[in-house]
Amino acid sequence: MTRPRRLFNYLAPSAPGTRRKERGDEPWVRPEIGFVPSWFHQRAGVCFGERWHADPAYRRESLIAMTRELDRAFPGAFIGRMGEKTDDQATPDLLTGTLGACAMAGIYGMEIVYADAEWPDIRGECLTDEQVDRLKPPNLDENPLFQNLMKQVDWIARHVGVVKGFVNWQGVLNTAFRLRGLKVFTDMVEAPERTHHLFSCIHKTMEEGARRLHERQRQTGFPVDFFTVSNCVVNMISPGHYREYVMPWDRRFGKTFGCLGVHNCAWTADPYLEDYASLPNVAYIDMGADSDLEKARWLFSEARRALMIPPTYVTQRSLQELRRDVEGWVCRYGPCDLVFADLDCTVPDCTVRGLLSLSNIVVR
Repeated sequence: MTRPRRLFNYLAPSAPGTRRKERGDEPWVRPEIGFVPSWFHQRAGVCFGERWHADPAYRRESLIAMTRELDRAFPGAFIGRMGEKTDDQATPDLLTGTLGACAMAGIYGMEIVYADAEWPDIRGECLTDEQVDRLKPPNLDENPLFQNLMKQVDWIARHVGVVKGFVNWQGVLNTAFRLRGLKVFTDMVEAPERTHHLFSCIHKTMEEGARRLHERQRQTGFPVDFFTVSNCVVNMISPGHYREYVMPWDRRFGKTFGCLGVHNCAWTADPYLEDYASLPNVAYIDMGADSDLEKARWLFSEARRALMIPPTYVTQRSLQELRRDVEGWVCRYGPCDLVFADLDCTVPDCTVRGLLSLSNIVVR
């Protein structure tokens, strides 16, 4: 019997979380460590302003500095290497992290604001009722942000050969929230047709953009045959509204790309678990530790599961307390990833090394 495909959590240096395909040798419990840009800014002198996101040559230089600092602080851990335990930087991932989580908002014309020690953010007025009603998916052939992104991809192909990495496309709900603000939630009650129209436009752009990028990457020898939806604000809507407005598009992504990752963030996933389980081709799902982990393991027995563990949880507990908690979670949820994202300079290196040691927990 063919083993189902699985996706794993992937935290490239300084990048928001994405997913990657399994290699086949992943451990039963797998800590994934990620740091915020300020960690690298303070410790490696990397500036994450507009140049970092627009110039892949500069990203290549900064990646060398970031990797050097990670290897100095955590020798042998190979943090941020896409699961590859190697020092070979001949074909580095120069794509993941580009534009942070703002690519879709930028394609739709929102101003992207950059900072030396932070991820990009967006600025500007949210779309009005009239603007949403008139909204059309942008022509990607004429869209400045998308065309600049593809030019960067071409540069990577020429100078590196293989275009590794992933753009964080987000999801229809996350993107709608960025474009519409809090009104996206009241629209679901007061203006259903407007909501459907907005989500339809976003979905079309995401699918088309991802298809074009994946095809170009495939030409360079890096096939990407999956899609991840990020539902970070799903807990702001009811399960009924998820089923009506968001789930149809999550389902379309699963069918179109044939392999789906679902990022639920660190929130309790219980109200949405059964709906997520009905999506086609789910190969990855994450959630907070307060979720019904035994039910999740049963519903997603063929997918890789991950726990999103907030930085505050790490800073407020001793390693012994955290290990005890993890043993309980893994007993109900494993095999799984333990995602320690967004760590900053207040987390001591010895604590990070302790988090890495959690990979030796085996509770069957």
